[in-house]
Amino acid sequence: MIYDPAQANPLFGNPLKTRDDLSRAIIDLFKPILPYFSEGGARVRLSATGALFDRAAADLEGFARPLWGIVPLVAGGGTFPFWDLYRRGLANGTDPSHPEYWGDVADRNQRLVELAAIGFALAMVPEHIWEPLAPKDKGTIAAYLVNAREREFVDNNWKFFRVLVDLGLERVGVDFDRSKTTAYLDELEAFDIGDGWYRDGPVRRVDHYIPFAMHFYGLIYSALAKGDEARKTRFRERARTFSRDIRHWFGPDGAALAFGRSQTYRFAAGGFWGALAFSEVEALPWSEIKGYYMRHIRWWSDKPIADRDGVLSIGYGYPNLLMSESYNSAGSPYWALKFFLPLALPADHPFWTAEEAPAPEFPQPVPLKGPGMVAMHTPGNVVILSSGQQHDKMRGANEKYSKFVYSTRYAFNIEADDRHFAAASFDGMLGLSDDDVHFRMRETLDEALIAGDRLYSRWCPWSDVVVETWLLPANPWHIRVHRITTPRGLKTAEGGFAIERADFNVDRAEQSEGRAIWHGQSDISAIIDLSPNVRRAGFAMSPIANTNLIHAKTLLPQLRGDIPAGTTVLATAAMALPVGDDATRSLHASLICPDIGELEQLFLRRGSPVSAFKLEL
Repeated sequence: MIYDPAQANPLFGNPLKTRDDLSRAIIDLFKPILPYFSEGGARVRLSATGALFDRAAADLEGFARPLWGIVPLVAGGGTFPFWDLYRRGLANGTDPSHPEYWGDVADRNQRLVELAAIGFALAMVPEHIWEPLAPKDKGTIAAYLVNAREREFVDNNWKFFRVLVDLGLERVGVDFDRSKTTAYLDELEAFDIGDGWYRDGPVRRVDHYIPFAMHFYGLIYSALAKGDEARKTRFRERARTFSRDIRHWFGPDGAALAFGRSQTYRFAAGGFWGALAFSEVEALPWSEIKGYYMRHIRWWSDKPIADRDGVLSIGYGYPNLLMSESYNSAGSPYWALKFFLPLALPADHPFWTAEEAPAPEFPQPVPLKGPGMVAMHTPGNVVILSSGQQHDKMRGANEKYSKFVYSTRYAFNIEADDRHFAAASFDGMLGLSDDDVHFRMRETLDEALIAGDRLYSRWCPWSDVVVETWLLPANPWHIRVHRITTPRGLKTAEGGFAIERADFNVDRAEQSEGRAIWHGQSDISAIIDLSPNVRRAGFAMSPIANTNLIHAKTLLPQLRGDIPAGTTVLATAAMALPVGDDATRSLHASLICPDIGELEQLFLRRGSPVSAFKLEL
């Protein structure tokens, strides 16, 4: 029998059209991990891969994260036949005398993250996870949670985890110091940067943690908390405003924009749409909200996202440790179950009774001021130009935050070897090398500006090299202009979009001076040199396998060339489209290098700092 990785996906074959389909999906996702519960029920260890925290915390992660889907299922009237396992595990995991004790909770500790799911369960379904417990077990669990909520949480979305634990403690009648809850809520609101966007802490970046954490938890609070009406209204109104921007991070096929860290949480990205319904926020018509929501989960249903036994893997479109973070344990992917929050709503809720509507069409580029992006809706895809954000404390941060362009259809590549310049893909990026071995690309920024639908950034790949980059939409193309000032000659490589590679080398390449095109089986990707005084060679490359988030094997067009000491202007046009008439016509488009003087004047008159970048570090 030939192994079909898609069929290992627990969602495979489920039409995912109705509320009942989603209820079935939760049980299908849970059953593969059932054999990995420890005898006492407190530990779930799914593989030998490790994370930066200890094994006990990782085992707690495997135990707790499925609750994000189980709890809404049961709260909405569904059946979950394994509550005895969870009650036993909760009692044993919080008992210091038990061999499966989760360990003591310290400041900024991973256990604080996972206890939020337990707080959510206590708040939503105490009749299943709390009330049947013996008084002694209740006392042990309450003591563990109260002690945990007194710890210091990381200064970002983690502060919501105390809030969620507190909602659970309040529901089951355990007393605690509510002033600390209020303090964290005030600090979380201070991350608001306008237009519905938050920062995820004191950082120069926004990513999927804004929809699936900051807004997600805020909307849960607005639905479950008693009193605090003014704050709950603010949470709802920010989410209402935010929905008009974040819809541009979802493609017409339901794919979410792959951007930033924690992509292994997969369909958690669609949890924002469900959280709107859960908190009764009709930010868009219910039919549109439901369309964004349901298309997203269906997009995942045929991807090889699970191991052979149906356990969700670390990875994105397929198992892939290269793209993971140091905090990803084998249980981490089960945060994807946050997607299922609206199952807590009754079947006659207007969210469930609405007919799915397609996403509106957006023929013109759409500026997104909060993250410093411009969205272009193209056939089968949303292309996002990015002024650049920064996260220099994690592997692959440059690729996850600082590329010039991201895409719902083509995702992005992670570089596999930073000491092999010729093998680097630089999709959506400009790579520079001064020794033909090591390389640099856009990382941290000195400045990031937006002017209408155009973007500007200034960045220094070395302390003595300055690059200014302008990004312009030219749908379905986009144009990049780089002005590079360097005291020494540099080698350059710049990439377009990575598309899927077929077996047996049946894809067709074109490469010549100033031009490279890959004609794939399903997509075409092209890059053209528009530089005024430098000529680069087109190169049709095949990136190292397992570097792209969606496809294990890809094709990528590049431009390569040398620049001398001094100041050089490079200009590039890039696009990718599904095979068809649109792609054929676009290959014959007339494209010219923009005038830098005009761009400078535009940003002098209208340029404003990107909201996510304004923070002084």
